[in-house]
Amino acid sequence: MGHAITTFSAIFLAIGGFLFGYDSGIITSTIALPTFKEFFKDPSDTTIGGIVSAFQGGAIAGTIFNMLFADVLGRRWTIMVGSLVSVLGSSLQAGATNMAMLIIGRFIGGIAVGQLTSTIPMYAGELSIPKYRGIMSGLLQWMLGWGFFVAQWLGYGCSFNSTEFSWRFPLAFQNVPGLILVGGVMFLNESPRWLMEKDRHEEAIASLKDLRKGTDDELIDLEFREIRDVIMADRALGNIRWTSILTKPTWRKRLLLGCGVQAFGPLSGINVINYYGPRIYEILGISTRESLLIIGIQGGLSIVWCTIALALLDRVGRVKPLIVSAAGLGAALLVNAVQGQYLDINNAAQLRSMVAMNFVFSFFYTPLGIISWVYPAEIFPVECRALGNAITTFTNWTVNLIFAQFSPQALTSLEFKYFYVFFVFNVTACVCYWVFYPETKGRSLEQMDQLFGDQLVPHALQDPEAAAAAVEKDEKLHTEVYKSGSIA
Repeated sequence: MGHAITTFSAIFLAIGGFLFGYDSGIITSTIALPTFKEFFKDPSDTTIGGIVSAFQGGAIAGTIFNMLFADVLGRRWTIMVGSLVSVLGSSLQAGATNMAMLIIGRFIGGIAVGQLTSTIPMYAGELSIPKYRGIMSGLLQWMLGWGFFVAQWLGYGCSFNSTEFSWRFPLAFQNVPGLILVGGVMFLNESPRWLMEKDRHEEAIASLKDLRKGTDDELIDLEFREIRDVIMADRALGNIRWTSILTKPTWRKRLLLGCGVQAFGPLSGINVINYYGPRIYEILGISTRESLLIIGIQGGLSIVWCTIALALLDRVGRVKPLIVSAAGLGAALLVNAVQGQYLDINNAAQLRSMVAMNFVFSFFYTPLGIISWVYPAEIFPVECRALGNAITTFTNWTVNLIFAQFSPQALTSLEFKYFYVFFVFNVTACVCYWVFYPETKGRSLEQMDQLFGDQLVPHALQDPEAAAAAVEKDEKLHTEVYKSGSIA
């Protein structure tokens, strides 16, 4: 039995990743369909940009919702709200009778994805044991790949239908993952760490015992004590407000690192390759149907890369794969930027090489794609974990929105020279990972305080005796202070 409940919970939660991937991917084929253009009277470039970016604007709003309410609602209820919002947004899109209704539906769908992406990796990480936390939190990215893949092929399949069904059905299908989450999320265990932070100790220990069925009782007890001791020690310092994430130097450092790794995702150039892949192939003189096929194959391969990367994540850690990823991404973009400047449309080998570089890019993006969710989800202390994850995800979506908005113009005016911009970002990322990012693999969430220099108490899982002695000493001190009359 072991950690079957924890594993099932993480897999179930990752359906949110499928929702995100599918929602992002389906719009690419939808807006290209003749039936869609006909129904909406041939929307202009600006309107199409609005459809794509309404989703990202919504996601930003969703992360702001989490900043304000996620800590009060807890992990399960945040996901429940996000899933219900998703069903509302998907239904509006599928039933859209005019452009305003479609764009509002996209915006609402985006709100849901913002809420879910800033909660799921963190929740999965809180339920997991250190040894498998990378896989559990990283499943979001794996399912995101499946979502994108299903969207690409379902969109391709429906494109052969010449009625409104060809775009309404793929949009309506967005309801499926949302409904599955609504139906099942309340059966999951609430995060024991969130329950402890809310002083619901009995529920926390019950949840932990359920998640760790088959584990030695003594180990469960040590994990519970470690969570409790770290929360109590942080509290004893006093003055924890929502602003502490900015004012407390060690928390601020975590926030900067979390925002950094989330920003380096879109700054790698991934969305320019994803959203505007067909546009790039058009410059290379490849037909639309051929380019959709290439993108579909790329989507299938990215699931393979993601599976391999997830299997290795908890062995090789987080920082080394990030360094390799940034170096590879930079190199792939540099090769294409240089080739693009000396482009010869009649040279078939050169065209093949440029398409191949997109495949190389997709391969090297995999570790960054996974770790950009895993790393922020594990570095924050429990008191500011929901807020920290909401801010880091907000960073990702904001950078995403900016590039989605001006990439079409940049591609038109700069063509392949635009890739130099992302080459520079990837080199910067590589140096940052090397210099600033501590390795987090194999540590419990409570033991992250050692990496950031704000450890206050011994950790029960690392040194049970010292932890017990510290608690005993603390209790003695409380008793003495009470006897001396300092506390009335």
